[in-house]
Formats: sequence, C-alpha cells, structure tokens
Amino acid sequence: MNVTSRGRYAVTALLDLSLHGCQQPVPLADVARRQGLSVKYLEQIFCGLKNRGLVESVRGASGGYRLCRAADAISVAEVVAAVEAQKITQDAAGPVHQTLLSEFWSGLSECMRNYLEDATLASLCECARGGQPGCAEQGDEAPRA
Repeated sequence: MNVTSRGRYAVTALLDLSLHGCQQPVPLADVARRQGLSVKYLEQIFCGLKNRGLVESVRGASGGYRLCRAADAISVAEVVAAVEAQKITQDAAGPVHQTLLSEFWSGLSECMRNYLEDATLASLCECARGGQPGCAEQGDEAPRA
C-alpha cells in the first residue's frame, strides 16, 4: 500500500472534519484554511471520498461536508484507499532478486495496511485532543477506537 501526499491530505482533511463537524457540515474552505491546503485540491480529494461513501455533501448557505459514518467506523486505510490509485511496484533489481524483493515489499505493504486498518478517525481525534491512550508510540500497535 502506497500513501502519497494525496492520501495524507485526505486523512488530514477527514480528521479536521471529525474534529470540527460534529454539529453541522463543514465547508471545504474552512478545512483548506485550517490545514493550509488548496480548496481545488480538496474538491478533487472529496470527490473520491464521496464516491466511496465516506462523506456526503450538503448544499446551501450552511452547507459543506460531513462524515457518512461515525469516526470510529472509518479506518485510515479506507480513507487512503478511497483517494489512492492502485500502483504496481516495479522492481528494477533483475530476475535474481525479483522474488525476494517482491516478497519483501509485499510484506511491508501488508504491515502498513494492517496498521492503517487498525487506526480510525476517532482514534486520531483522541490523539489530536491530547488523549494519549489511542496514540501509537514507536513500536506500538496502531491507535484503536
């Protein structure tokens, strides 16, 4: 599993939505301002998130976006998968080491996927609010809701 800046921005934006959108929809302009991101880029990201059923849009003067499910029911892996294109890693090491390196990268990818699946938006919110129990330390498991 690759996590590009697009995936990191999607997680950042949904964390912002989780922290600030409890009562009403959050305009993308507000998320962009707080996170220092482009509104146009967020619109592209939120299109993918909406297509995967993670957020919904609300039109009107007090419109914006809100989560479709509770934050503890949305894993970071889901958010990343919603906006990342599946990439096939090409190994340039040659046929002798191809299998070994392919297995290595697949194993690393699986570890990363498991870590991101264990982390939820709610566990990130807890960390952002200063609650240490859900925050992962180096060597610990991913935050859990």
